[in-house]
Amino acid sequence: NERDDPISVHLFALNEKKWKNLRAKLTPTFTSGKMRMMFHTVLETSKYMTDAIETSALERKDIDIREFLSCFTTDVIGSCAFGIECNSFKGTEAEFRHMGREIFAVRGLRILNLILISKMPRLALKLGLKANNDHVSKFFYEVVQKSIKYREDNNFTRPDFLQLLIDIKNQTKDTENPFTMDQLVSQVFVFFVAGFDTSSSTMNFTLYELCKHQDVQDRVREEVNEVLERHGGQFTYESIGELKYLQQVIDEAQRLFPPLVVLTRVCVKDYKLRNTDLVLEKGTRVVIPLYSIHRDPEYYPEPDKFDPERFNSENKKSRHPFVHLPFGEGPRNCIGLRFGLMQSKIGLATILSKFRLRISPKTDMPLRLHEGVLLLQSVNKLYVTAEKI
Repeated sequence: NERDDPISVHLFALNEKKWKNLRAKLTPTFTSGKMRMMFHTVLETSKYMTDAIETSALERKDIDIREFLSCFTTDVIGSCAFGIECNSFKGTEAEFRHMGREIFAVRGLRILNLILISKMPRLALKLGLKANNDHVSKFFYEVVQKSIKYREDNNFTRPDFLQLLIDIKNQTKDTENPFTMDQLVSQVFVFFVAGFDTSSSTMNFTLYELCKHQDVQDRVREEVNEVLERHGGQFTYESIGELKYLQQVIDEAQRLFPPLVVLTRVCVKDYKLRNTDLVLEKGTRVVIPLYSIHRDPEYYPEPDKFDPERFNSENKKSRHPFVHLPFGEGPRNCIGLRFGLMQSKIGLATILSKFRLRISPKTDMPLRLHEGVLLLQSVNKLYVTAEKI
């Protein structure tokens, strides 16, 4: 709803033609070269997290690891998307984190609004319904505008997502499909929304399994140390790409705990299902039950068992690629896949290179999952103890 909700002009919300034009403009911002550009920002931010963990370890405190991971991802997004230092580990409640919780706090009339926007978009448009509260829209619009103004007034550039979007806006000469300020702010907003909870949740569930399986944690740490040794003791963009076993561990954690419980798609043309007489007509909404597919014993024997070997190269080749969809698939897959994985691998590798984590007795085991939510989260907190290595 561009008229009433200016930060809704993002990839998650646009129809086919507008989406295609915008996706084509944004795809170059997520190439490996652009990820390399933002690598050091993410790595520097991870040091604040490991410093905070070390302080808690020295004081023998139980660590709410999800809280630490959320601070990490908030600071990464604040820096890479807005060019702002959030300082989440300094004990103050970052306004970005408050806004993030506000966005995901679906209650009252907003529930009805979101249902109507999803199920009856034309009616929602006529009624002027908005996906976001006015003060949330105002906050993000003002933050982005202030950051852009500062850069323009001071001839200042920075290797981050916001700068890439500013460059797209300034370089776009397509008068029929211009890259507007509303579109720019909307992409920054959705980058924040997409990264606020998903990466921290993935890392949280990964560490949960690594705490339960100390042998796997040891193997990941051994791989991290071997890679560090090959790169002079420093994490580099190339070294993160060499963490193959860590990638298997993340893949398996995302199988058991996919960030999204379901994916929804809409048929853009009639489609006849293979070997059946069933036709999905154009406009039909399709719901893909990710959580159920990921735990289907037909594809994953002993589906509730944590086993990273499911994702070694040989086993991956033996399965249909679409039975593991943590980032979706096809042209509408997650455009930020590379960034999300880079952030998760940096966060996990920097923690495991310095600490052995164990589940604290304070944790109510096993972790229980929220029911009836789109973004998968645990009901109870994961408390860990950290031993410096």
